[in-house]
Amino acid sequence: MEKLVIEGGIPLSGKVRIHGAKNAALPILAASMMAEGVHRIENVPDLLDIHVMLRILRALGCKAELKGDTVSLETASAYSSHIPEELMRQMRSSIFLMGPLLARFGHVQVYQPGGCAIGERKIDLHLKGLRALGAEIEETGNTIVCRAECLVGTDIALDYPSVGATENIMMAAVLAEGVTTIYNAAREPEIQDLQHFLNEMGANVTGAGTDVITIEGVKRLTPVAYRIIPDRIVTGTLMIAAAATKGNVVLENVCPAHLTSVIHVLRRAGVQIAVNDDIIKVSCSSRPKAVERIITSPHPSFPTDLQAQMMAFLSLADGMSIIKETVFEGRFKHVDELTRMGADIRVDQNCAFLRGVPHLYGTTVEATDLRAGAALVIAGLAARGTTIVEQAHHIDRGYDRIERIFGWLGAKIERYSPIRQMKVP
Repeated sequence: MEKLVIEGGIPLSGKVRIHGAKNAALPILAASMMAEGVHRIENVPDLLDIHVMLRILRALGCKAELKGDTVSLETASAYSSHIPEELMRQMRSSIFLMGPLLARFGHVQVYQPGGCAIGERKIDLHLKGLRALGAEIEETGNTIVCRAECLVGTDIALDYPSVGATENIMMAAVLAEGVTTIYNAAREPEIQDLQHFLNEMGANVTGAGTDVITIEGVKRLTPVAYRIIPDRIVTGTLMIAAAATKGNVVLENVCPAHLTSVIHVLRRAGVQIAVNDDIIKVSCSSRPKAVERIITSPHPSFPTDLQAQMMAFLSLADGMSIIKETVFEGRFKHVDELTRMGADIRVDQNCAFLRGVPHLYGTTVEATDLRAGAALVIAGLAARGTTIVEQAHHIDRGYDRIERIFGWLGAKIERYSPIRQMKVP
């Protein structure tokens, strides 16, 4: 497996443009299946998860190509609604194809999805929503088969504002008969982007960004050209990294409104942040202040996908900080790795208590999942000495060559193959 080697202690400085949002691109690529023809999706990040999704689409009979940041997708040739188990196990977001394939073909066969090991992430709400629309679902071992001669709109109240369930139900309901209303819907910006895409194709969806989404079914959708929103988690990661290294960074192609909670926390820690349209400037010249309490929760609260990165930053703060994780119970695996670097962190159930230390120190650590890996990179950038982050493939699921992004900002970070001990271009 590849690893990242980081020489720490260099303040990040310069300007970087944020790539498109993985969590917006994946459901939008899935939704493309409902409109037969040629789609052009722009600002798509070159990530491992994107390539897995394109492989799945090809396995279904589509023609799909990523060139630069643009996906060309021809969906008319799709002939299968059976997603290969091997590909589903590589990426949890493959579950997004259930709704679109069921709406287009009337049947779909999938398997329990894979992805990062960050705790229990059931798909009950996905299945419950599709059943409410009229699908018959048979579960045998790891296999899930859904059938529906006709999907019919209805009222669906989610027990939890699940992003994936909200999006899957939205997509299936677009081609259903009648009106579907989703109550307690997730409010994330990526759901708003999916609504915009669906409506561009001819759907009639309203309410994304609120907890009530209404979908009026239509008979047919048409293919479109569309541009994905910037990645708010990548933006937040770079903001935190700039602060942790006492740097001065300008981030372009961002949506500041998507990062309100993150900006608020960083300002509480003493970080200087200036916002101007689609540009955010971040600077921090002194040791950050502790933040008394951060609670992760669905949007617009503090995102769980930035919890690990913020923990790396606050491990260097002056004083005691508390982070409470309420979304995924298995999302503190980075704590042991950070403590190996000198962090003082104690975990009690779903709360982490951080007593800030003056310095972290480089060592060999392991990225156990995507965001934990990003946190360890931040810690390595801020630490004294050399840090080696193993299992870098996890990080590639959400960051388009993270070593290149930080390299643009002056960091000394390189990728190596453990077999040949050579740099990977």
